[in-house]
Amino acid sequence: MSKNDTVLVERNGPVLIVSINRPQSRNAVDPATAQKLFDTFLAFDADDTASVAVLTGCGGHFCAGADLKAVADGDLHNPGAIGGHGTLAPMGPSRLRLSKPVIAAVEGYAVAGGLELALWADMRVVADDATFGVFCRRFGVPLIDLGTIRLPRLIGQSHAMDLILTGRPMSGIEAHRVGLANRLVRRGEAATQAIAIAREIAHFPQACLRADRASALGQWDMPEEDAIAAELRGGLAVIASGETADGAARFAAGFGRHGVFGAEAGE
Repeated sequence: MSKNDTVLVERNGPVLIVSINRPQSRNAVDPATAQKLFDTFLAFDADDTASVAVLTGCGGHFCAGADLKAVADGDLHNPGAIGGHGTLAPMGPSRLRLSKPVIAAVEGYAVAGGLELALWADMRVVADDATFGVFCRRFGVPLIDLGTIRLPRLIGQSHAMDLILTGRPMSGIEAHRVGLANRLVRRGEAATQAIAIAREIAHFPQACLRADRASALGQWDMPEEDAIAAELRGGLAVIASGETADGAARFAAGFGRHGVFGAEAGE
């Protein structure tokens, strides 16, 4: 397999589908693949025709983490050279804060750095027989793709410590119970369902959606008063863009009422 096809990119209308394509290693990520994932998601964020991305893996697995064979051969990013938001991380895009949402479609293993990639996504659509876990616990490989930050925030300190300290596997069913999986689906359906959700999200007015998303992410970085001010700034910018007035006009014309979404809402 050529290094050039370790990341596959497809389009489904406004949805970009990004697939890690190293099935011979359960989609473990080597540095070249990390760079390609990073570049792909930067390009997605800059593409005005793409609204939502779906991240998945080929061959029945999401991602088994960093390619430890590559690490053993000395093919490794220098962790000391890895900075904060917007910089290349060992798994690629996990330190990027994009302006658009990403949905992880998880089948099979999402472990070690693969778990961290799933945590980076805004949502996780998970097969019921999928497996999450900090499997790198066995090999002395630390979580440096924000796993120790995002996991406690998503599922709480106690559940996160259980996984971080023991390295045990967590099934898709348990992941859904503790809040790691947003949607639980049958085996083989994660990508299909994730794309369907992505298309629904892409149908909404995007300036408002992205402003609310940015506020929800950014508030972690600041005191409450600053978060309140940032939320207001983002909301006022949306209103000034005219998107809110357009939506109000659709409502006044009878569209989008009584919980109706999609085309019937006049969006």
